[in-house]
Amino acid sequence: MAALKQRNSGLVQRRNAADKDRDSADEEDEARRGEEEDDDNEKGDSKETRLTLMEEVLLLGLKDREGYTSFWNDCISSGLRGCMLVELALRGRLQLEACGVRRKSLLSRKVICKSDAATGDVLLDEALKHIKETQPPETVQSWIELLSGETWNPLKLHYQLRNVRERLAKNLVEKGVLTTEKQNFLLFDMTTHPLTNSTIKQRLVKKVQESVLEKWVNDPHRMDKRVLSLILLAHSSDVLENAFAPLQDEQYDLGMKRVHTLLELEPEKESAKPNVNELMWAVVAAFTK
Repeated sequence: MAALKQRNSGLVQRRNAADKDRDSADEEDEARRGEEEDDDNEKGDSKETRLTLMEEVLLLGLKDREGYTSFWNDCISSGLRGCMLVELALRGRLQLEACGVRRKSLLSRKVICKSDAATGDVLLDEALKHIKETQPPETVQSWIELLSGETWNPLKLHYQLRNVRERLAKNLVEKGVLTTEKQNFLLFDMTTHPLTNSTIKQRLVKKVQESVLEKWVNDPHRMDKRVLSLILLAHSSDVLENAFAPLQDEQYDLGMKRVHTLLELEPEKESAKPNVNELMWAVVAAFTK
C-alpha cells in the first residue's frame, strides 16, 4: 500500500511538473508573439502606417476638418485607457492573474505585469511602469479609473495619464496622418489636429466595415484579435458609429446588427474558451457591467 501511494505521489508530481512546463511554454510563446508584434510595429511597412489601438480609436473619433473629437463624447477618455491595457496585453506585456480553483470573475482578477520590456511608445511604457510598480496589483476596472484620474483617493492621483488625446494626436502628426493648427473659439484658442492623410483613415474605416460585412466570420474567436478589440473598444469609446456613417442603409443595418451580436456576448464565457485574450474580455466586461 505504501509503495502504491508513493508511485501515485510520484505520478502526481510528474503530472504537475508537466503542467507547469506546458504553462511556461505557452507563456513564452505568447511573450514571443508580443515581441514579434513589437518588431513588426518598429520596422513598419512601407505601404501602411502602423497605428496602436489608442491611435485608431482616436482617429475614428476625430472630425476630419475640425481636428477635434466631439465635445459631447464623455466616453473616449476611459475608452482610450482601456485601449492601452488591451494593447499591452496584445504585445505580451500584461495578463490577468490565474482564475484559481474558485474561478474568480474577470473583474475581480488582478492585472499582472508579464514583461517590462519597453514598447517604444511613451504612453504605453508609462502605463506599464505604473502597473509593474504597484503592489498589491489592481483590477482592470481600477486601472481604467486610475489612469483616467477618476479616483477619490488623493494618494493615487499620480497614476493619471495626462493630456492623452493631445499626445496621441501628436503621435499621429509624427506619422503623417494629422497636422497641427490653432483655432479660435471666441473665449480661447485651441490646438486642433485636422486630417492630412485621408488614405490612412479610409483604410482604417474600411477595415472596420469589412470585418462585419465582407469578412464577417460569425465567430469572434476566428476574428483577428486586434480587429475584434478595435470594434469593441471603439464602441465603448462611442466612436464606432463614425466608421459606419458612410454606408448605405442596408449595409449600415447589417453591420450594426453584427456589431450588436458581438456586444451581446458574455465576457465571462468567452474568456473561458481556448486561445483568447482574457484581459481584453475583462476590459469589455468593465465597460458593459
